[in-house]
Amino acid sequence: MNFQWYPGHMTKAKRQMQEDIKLIDLVIELVDARIPLSSRNPDIDELGKNKYRLILMNKADLADPKATEEWSAFFRGKGYYVVSLDARRKVGMKSITDKIMEACREKIERDRKRGIKNRPVRAMVVGIPNVGKSTFINSYAGKACAKTGNKPGVTKGKQWIRLSKEVELLDTPGILWPKFEDQAVGLRLALIGSIKDEILNIDELAIELIRFLKMSYAGILAERYAVDESRELPDILCEIAENRKCISKGGELDYSKAAALLIDEFRSGRLGRITLESVKNDKQ
Repeated sequence: MNFQWYPGHMTKAKRQMQEDIKLIDLVIELVDARIPLSSRNPDIDELGKNKYRLILMNKADLADPKATEEWSAFFRGKGYYVVSLDARRKVGMKSITDKIMEACREKIERDRKRGIKNRPVRAMVVGIPNVGKSTFINSYAGKACAKTGNKPGVTKGKQWIRLSKEVELLDTPGILWPKFEDQAVGLRLALIGSIKDEILNIDELAIELIRFLKMSYAGILAERYAVDESRELPDILCEIAENRKCISKGGELDYSKAAALLIDEFRSGRLGRITLESVKNDKQ
């Protein structure tokens, strides 16, 4: 499969972010804890150079805890401030203001020496589509400030949100980058739902997920779907269709329905806590 999705509004959003970066002190980058590297837009590093940086590893409740610890250590080693969180359930949110203040300590001290008091830290919230930016902002603010949805492309324009005397956030639309140099990155983005399902082959996506789970999380498919993991990949999908009664109107096995079921159960965490890339194999 060839993965690519870069609708026109992303070009416009990127241009707007390049303008707005002059107004802010800190870049808060949300990544998906299941694919911490693949869910980082390489354009953000260029955009945010000379700015303080905080990485929020969101959806940590769906990711392998050991892998999350390893990725957190990896990013800290690169000089980023890092927090793991589950924005939906507000887990990990309490430490964020402290981390923002810590990251911007030099700026706050500089303001104090100049006699500037109570000027809030201005932070831009960035990330790829469907990584949970709006959910994070609403959880952090304690009220619905930003539109949310479980599909990419919900946030269309920028909006400033005053959280307190200390922090102002600028929400931005999720943007990908024009070309995935590594199609494995595109595959991972497709698996977590950052590329629109409508342009994907879900059957092939499910086969790739089965391939990964057999190799990295042996036993999960057997336990969840009572399948024989030693069989060929398409045969495993057939078994899932059979065991989960995925039947078409004509009484035939519905492989597409089984594929969609598998992808949905992975995305929702019903397969368990799974991380699709490891520091050891995928770090750059």
